[in-house]
Amino acid sequence: MLNARPAVFDDETLRMFEDTVRRFFDTHAPESAIAQWKQDGVVSRDLWREAAKTGLLGLSISEAYGGPGLDFRFEAALIEELGRRGLDAFGATLHNTIVAPYIITSATDEQKARWLPGMVDGSLIGAIAMSEPGAGSDLRGITTSARRDGDDYVLTGQKTYISSGQTANLIGVVAKVGEEKTTSILFVETDNAKGFSRGRNLEKIGLEAADTSELFFDHVRVPSRNLLGGVEGKGLHQLMANLPQERLMIALQGVVACERALRETIAFVKDRRAFGKTILEFQNTQFKLAECKTEATIARVFVDRCIEQHLVGGLDATTAAMAKYWVTDLQCKIIDECLQLHGGAGYMMEYPIAQMYRDARVQRIYGGTNEIMKMLIARSL
Repeated sequence: MLNARPAVFDDETLRMFEDTVRRFFDTHAPESAIAQWKQDGVVSRDLWREAAKTGLLGLSISEAYGGPGLDFRFEAALIEELGRRGLDAFGATLHNTIVAPYIITSATDEQKARWLPGMVDGSLIGAIAMSEPGAGSDLRGITTSARRDGDDYVLTGQKTYISSGQTANLIGVVAKVGEEKTTSILFVETDNAKGFSRGRNLEKIGLEAADTSELFFDHVRVPSRNLLGGVEGKGLHQLMANLPQERLMIALQGVVACERALRETIAFVKDRRAFGKTILEFQNTQFKLAECKTEATIARVFVDRCIEQHLVGGLDATTAAMAKYWVTDLQCKIIDECLQLHGGAGYMMEYPIAQMYRDARVQRIYGGTNEIMKMLIARSL
């Protein structure tokens, strides 16, 4: 890979934070724990509590609400360390880089004061509930609705494929609200919320330790003060404002996966022998890995540039869509090539490349399918 990243990453505070993150996961997320979380279908609540104590939750939340007020470079450092360890299933990334920004950018001052401190200390774990059995990328098709009744909204509907669905207790629910049925976001504080229930922890192809669930809202009374921003009909705008960061996050996960796949595969082909020589000595192996290394380097340079733009508020929706679709397509391609170079071992779950192959597939779906990304890019032509 290139010897140096852009100068914006040359920061002593950032390096200290990276060291803290590494030590944290060395201590609290050994391979045995990750294996147990996969078996359980959910990351232990203990890891959330320890992450809060170490200051890894709510990284972008300002000091006024108990957070450190760090920029996206620090979010990226956490995302990268999770990817290197195969722990993308930990919902801290969703909590930090998707849910918290909705509140930071769109909530009223009163809402920020109620929710942000809890997102830092871990008493509140965030999720966003958009998808429904009959509505995915096109949110115009959602049927979950909320009618006003005095000082409350009465929320009714069903959501599915919700990340952190078994763990989260502060859930932003996208719904049709009020007489006009405008798209809005209601934050449901689920502890003791009558009529709220969690369905199955859904069985998935990969990311087994990520709790992905159905959620049910049966005439749940939600205080009107929990309407994000306090004004009905702002939901789509609020969602769109944060999509570039969400898609950048997914692209960064893809880059880290590409780099990890290469490291695992290079180590494997240097060690494994066939026909009297190592697999790396075959020209086909060298050429395949040369292609993969080149493409992974291009992806890293592109995503680093997107991060630079994002830090100064210049990452537009089109570029973010390009990064999300291209890098996640590349992620699946490179991991597939690397699995092939493992031969039969690549099909065995004891090798990391097999788990990476399974985990990668969803990258082209969530955050907006890659087909939707191409539609968005086409609009800029």
